[in-house]
Order: sequence, then structure tokens, then C-alpha cells
Amino acid sequence: MANVTVEALLESGAHFGHLTRRWNPKMRKFIYTERNGIHIIDLRKTQLLLEVATDVANEVAASGKTVLFVGTKNQAKEPITNQAKLCGTNYVSDRWLGGMLTNFTTIRKSIKRLATIDKMEVDGTFDKITKKERLMRNREREKLRRVFGGIENMTRLPGMLFVVDVKKEHLAIKEAKTLGIPVIGIVDTNSDPDLIDYPIPANDDSIKTIELVAGAIAAAVLEGREVAKIRAVESGISGELADKDESDQNADQKNQRRMRGRRNPNEGGNDRGGDRQGNNDRPRRTVGGPRPEVRSVSPKPAVTEEVQTEAPVSSVETPAAE
Repeated sequence: MANVTVEALLESGAHFGHLTRRWNPKMRKFIYTERNGIHIIDLRKTQLLLEVATDVANEVAASGKTVLFVGTKNQAKEPITNQAKLCGTNYVSDRWLGGMLTNFTTIRKSIKRLATIDKMEVDGTFDKITKKERLMRNREREKLRRVFGGIENMTRLPGMLFVVDVKKEHLAIKEAKTLGIPVIGIVDTNSDPDLIDYPIPANDDSIKTIELVAGAIAAAVLEGREVAKIRAVESGISGELADKDESDQNADQKNQRRMRGRRNPNEGGNDRGGDRQGNNDRPRRTVGGPRPEVRSVSPKPAVTEEVQTEAPVSSVETPAAE
């Protein structure tokens, strides 16, 4: 990740602010002096805050999230587009539509419509429709690609925004704050630095300054993406090793159970902590051996109840014969 020097910032004209009468008092701490009615930005603070911003952008990209580049003013369109494509991230350079973040589900429908029109041209559907309909589809595709071309492959919300000109991109910053998405931005002397999380005080009207700052952010994002790829490969390898260890452990457990099933019970006894009570004297049969001799048990003699055969004596005395 290349460090931007104060000399490079000075050469790009990053120190020129706006007219003193148009300044924002909250930018006082970033202003070095005043010259010919124009505020001069302290480039030492610019360099320091740019390093902080690049470190944060690098961490976000390394975590697998995307950094969305936003620059819709004329001076920022080309630098933002080029640097975003260079690091393989998403960008918005035409205009910011309300709800691009807060209503991303609806925005995705427009992006899917763009993909559908592209598919119609590939699969031969354009050859089956009239010339007028084909012209209408091409115009619709050009309009959609101009607005959504930079976020055509963005399937989820970004992890961070990088904006050029805080005043110009106030809608994007507002939506990002609503969703809790951190924002890096180039802040000129006429802007409020408290609106974003990581301000970079610099001239936001100079194409060279925008290219320099955007290039530093893009380099940090590119390096972070490489780190994310390495982490993904390492996590995949560790996952495969964990699966292999688990399968080996399961195989060992199966082998142990199989060996316990084949063990001679006369030699090893009960493998669950000794013979069970009541089974010590029971003869065991070895595999393939003769059946154990079964001791015959003589039947117990039947117990018969004595039947009283004498006639019961009547308790009533019969009268003697006279």
C-alpha cells in the first residue's frame, strides 16, 4: 500500500480551498493559512488522515466487504470510474438515485432488467422482434447501464462508501448513515467534516487531487481483496482438514467397535467393566466350538394335599331309642 507524500499532494493542488467567504467554520482545524482570499489546507493533516482512511478501507476489503466509490460531479466521474475498475469494486459516477442503499431491493429489480435485456441480445430474441422494439430496448439498456452500470454486479450492500465532495453527495451520505455504513470522503473548506466518519481535507475540484486520493484508496482496497482471497483459501484448506480428521476419527471408532465384537469372551471377560452379576457360572460357547454341557435338573416331587376321608361328626346328638 503506497503512501502519498506531502510533495505529491502539493503538486496535485490539494492545498487550494474555496474562497474565504464560503468557508465552513468546522474546517478551521484543517486550514493552514489564507492567501489572496483563498484558504490553504494543511497538507500534513491531509496526509495523516489519508493514511487513516486507506488503513480502514484495507480492513473493510480484507473482511470480504466492498467499498463503493461515489463521484457524480464532472471532475470526479472519470477518476472514480477508472480507479474503481482498477481495484475491481463498484462505483456510481452518473447520478445518485434516491434509495440506492435504503431501497436496494427495488434497485436490484432495475439491475435484473438490464441483465434481461443483455440476455435477449445473446439468445437471439432481438432477431424476433421488430426494429422499433429493438430500438426501444437498446435505449432502455443504455439508460440503465449509465445509471446502474457501476453496481451491476453488486448483490449486497457495501461495507463502506468513498465519496468525492461531501456537499454534492449528501444523499448518499445520508443513506449510508441511516444504514450504519461508514463513509470516507474528500472534504473541501466549504463542507462539514462532521457528516462523515473519515474526512480527507483536500481540494475536491481538482482532477489530479481526486485521482491521487482515489488511487490511494483503490490501492488499499486492492490489497485488502488479495488478503481476503488468501483467507478464503486458508479457511477452505482448514475446513477440508477438519472434515478429514472427523472422518478418520469416525473410522477409528468403527474399527474399535468391530474389534470388540470379534473379541473372545472367555479371554477378555465382559468389556463393560467385568462380568455381570449372576452370569459368572454360566458356561460360554466359543465360536465354532461344541455346545456346553447342560446340567439336568431333577423335577421336584409334587406336593399333594391330604384329603380328609372321615365323615364329619355332627354336633347335634340323636335321641336314644326307648
